[in-house]
Amino acid sequence: MARGEGRWGERVTVAARLGDSFIGVNYGQVADNLPPPATTVTLLKSTTIAKVRLYGADPVILRALSGTGIGVVIGASNGEIPSLAADPAAASQWIASNVLPFYPSTQIILISVGNEVFSSGDPNLPSQLLPAMQNLHSALQSASIADKIKVSTVHSMAVLGQSDPPSSGAFQASLTDTMKPLLGFLQSTGSPFTINPYPYFAYRSDTRPETLAFCRRHPIGAERRGSKDTEIVIAETGWPYNGDADEVGATVENAKAYNGGLISHLRSMVGTPLMPGKSVDTYIFALYDEDLKPGPTSERSFGLFRPDGTVTYDVGLAKSSQAAAPAVGPPSSPSATKGPAGYCVPRPGVSDSQLQANLDYACGQGIDCTPIQPGGACYLPNTVASHAAYAMNLFYQKSEKKPLDCDFSKTAALIPGNPSKEFWTVFL
Repeated sequence: MARGEGRWGERVTVAARLGDSFIGVNYGQVADNLPPPATTVTLLKSTTIAKVRLYGADPVILRALSGTGIGVVIGASNGEIPSLAADPAAASQWIASNVLPFYPSTQIILISVGNEVFSSGDPNLPSQLLPAMQNLHSALQSASIADKIKVSTVHSMAVLGQSDPPSSGAFQASLTDTMKPLLGFLQSTGSPFTINPYPYFAYRSDTRPETLAFCRRHPIGAERRGSKDTEIVIAETGWPYNGDADEVGATVENAKAYNGGLISHLRSMVGTPLMPGKSVDTYIFALYDEDLKPGPTSERSFGLFRPDGTVTYDVGLAKSSQAAAPAVGPPSSPSATKGPAGYCVPRPGVSDSQLQANLDYACGQGIDCTPIQPGGACYLPNTVASHAAYAMNLFYQKSEKKPLDCDFSKTAALIPGNPSKEFWTVFL
């Protein structure tokens, strides 16, 4: 589901820097009850937030951010891509109108060109995207600020065909010819690859507690396509705190667990298997609710703050609460049981042949492995590692939960029921 400019109108994203960790919140404006930008900037300055990302270049917001030291990301809309791609002069004019009047007093650091272009439904935009990015970069070079302001674009999860484990991430085969030069541009200019994962929507389709930790991973790897050195940025992710009766899992408890656990993991600097000791720049959706959005109640229930500046639920972003966010585990499901619990996961370095043997054994013991069959809720990513992780954990959950039930010839280990770091390491 596209959540940015393409469907909902202009958005703003705010990023919080906590030590070397970057934590963000999206600040959407599809609402009639939000405070003015100057008031919002005052709110941001009361938090540990250090960056703001706009999906446009609203001059009022840019002026409000002037002199604050907050890093700013601005954006060109999908509708602007054709002219930016076709005419270098249009790109130069865009920079002259949206960057030069504000920079460097307003600390613009990145231009995001379009939003989820490959999922936009416009067959012409994908081929126009890279030329538009190149023309904007050239315009920045002409203004002698290309080393200060980078150019990128935001993708939906649909661009990925394989995502588990993250270091083996690969794009959809149909996008290979388009993505390869785009990644080359990002690598050559030192710009980030940005993506919008929303695990909530995957969880809503399969809410069993034994599948929760395995159906909601952030596939953030892109190494296979020659972009090992390209920074990965999570442009949007979040969890609604309210929803309609049929929107399973949209609760304050789950929203706080998801966002709070994510923040705790990023602050821990545990990192990921591919990037240990480094936090991924991550932007949580959203700063405020947006009351004019169409769709189900959940679409209007992502806000961390109310329009009056009070918190909807606390994840520890205020400067007055600099301590790490509460140590919380994965969001609960309606059928989750109380008491000791855990997740059975493969140990690092286990071969595919051994994982396949574990998979065959677990599915042969009467557990329901249909979700990892073609068309199943957890079939993708279609890898032995992912399917084995699902089956091994389900086998353990359906057993008496003795340590031996998560042994698999010494190739598996238990993650505690309130895993915090361990859960989010697997998740990210």
